[in-house]
Amino acid sequence: MLQEIPTSTLREARPCVLETERLTLRQPTLADVKTIARLADDRRIAENTRRLPHPYTPDDAVSFVRGLADGGKETAFLIETDRQPIGIVGVNWRAPDLPALGYWLGIAYWGRGYGTEAARAIIDYFFDAHGHDALLAYARVSNPASRNILEKCGFQWTGVELHRFEVLASSAPVDAFRLSRNVWASLKNWASAARRAI
Repeated sequence: MLQEIPTSTLREARPCVLETERLTLRQPTLADVKTIARLADDRRIAENTRRLPHPYTPDDAVSFVRGLADGGKETAFLIETDRQPIGIVGVNWRAPDLPALGYWLGIAYWGRGYGTEAARAIIDYFFDAHGHDALLAYARVSNPASRNILEKCGFQWTGVELHRFEVLASSAPVDAFRLSRNVWASLKNWASAARRAI
């Protein structure tokens, strides 16, 4: 039987839900495992994310959700539209001084502006809730759609790096980006995501 997982990993005392015009971002639970696995099980997604395996199984989704609940090294939100899960967005804290934005959407939801909307919500959450001066992000050079999302959010290109991709079993070039708190504050003309404690 699937059960709710404690939501103590949002790096604040109480978990929250982020709401935008079209999206709700919330903590994923074990009840979401089958949906996460179904959405993520596409090689095109895995090829553009460094750590997503392919095939992506329900066991992979269970490990992901449990890792979040156990205080893992990332903050992640399930992206929903009309109560339908469509992807994941979050901040990776593996290098505490270098937090990095990450996201993926199910293939059926590409090209609708959901990625930008979700990224803006998590960026606002990050800068509102944390004292960091900058947020990093990366896009595989063969993924112009992701680069476009980052540029719409104010990220500035800092160069090309090589990163290891699990599904490729090798390294691939990625465009590296940085968004400073000052740039975020000056560009923050997008509607803020509402945050409510649950």
